[in-house]
Amino acid sequence: MKANKFAYWIILIAISFSQPAQSETVRVAVATNFLGTAENLASDFESSTGHQVILASGSTGQLFAQIQRGAPFEILLAADEATPARLEKEGFAVLGSRFAYAIGQLVLWSPRANSPIRQGPQGLLDPRVRHVALPNPRLAPYGSAARAALEHLGLWTPLEGKIVFGQNVAQTFSLLAAGAASAGFIAKTQRETSPAAARGVGWPVPPSLHPPIIQEAVLLKTGRTQPGARAFLDYLQGEPARRRIRAAGYGTPPS
Repeated sequence: MKANKFAYWIILIAISFSQPAQSETVRVAVATNFLGTAENLASDFESSTGHQVILASGSTGQLFAQIQRGAPFEILLAADEATPARLEKEGFAVLGSRFAYAIGQLVLWSPRANSPIRQGPQGLLDPRVRHVALPNPRLAPYGSAARAALEHLGLWTPLEGKIVFGQNVAQTFSLLAAGAASAGFIAKTQRETSPAAARGVGWPVPPSLHPPIIQEAVLLKTGRTQPGARAFLDYLQGEPARRRIRAAGYGTPPS
């Protein structure tokens, strides 16, 4: 009888260890430029782990403000490195948890095949280019990079009267696609993955014209005890995720 009881407990313990860890819901705040890629990554992660990922997107500045006000995110995928560092400093993120997951690339794009920008950024001065769209530099790192590139080229002041702002790269792309601006700055991933961006002309902005767009992830204090959140960050640093990120038009930091 005792032997049977012992065997029963051995079997029960073995079964418990063979069960997958309890699935969790991971809430991720993601910069708008990375949303499409994040959706694909989340799908892969969910399939392999059983965890569920809920994504909420916005400009990095908007997401930062929401986190400060107590939004229940466990992870931030920012479009810069300054915001995760600030969240750590202000006590909203777990110290030492941030890392670079992507390096953004900027493109000057017009939906019009005969746009003056087909010859390069000096074409923005052409009178036919009535409005130039870019993400708001105060809210969106891609907008800050676009402004830096224009300043480096000596074009910011001459173009200032033409410039219109989107809150983020997605809204900027919408302005261009709708014809509200003749040309503008978007993320390379939008140019490469959106069917609407296949038309027109684009000019890849040399990285030397602006500070690097290093996009960092960080574990927020609300996720510090959640294994699912840590598992998602581990997944982002693995080679399968890095390959998918590169395929979407981003660079990745050295592993």
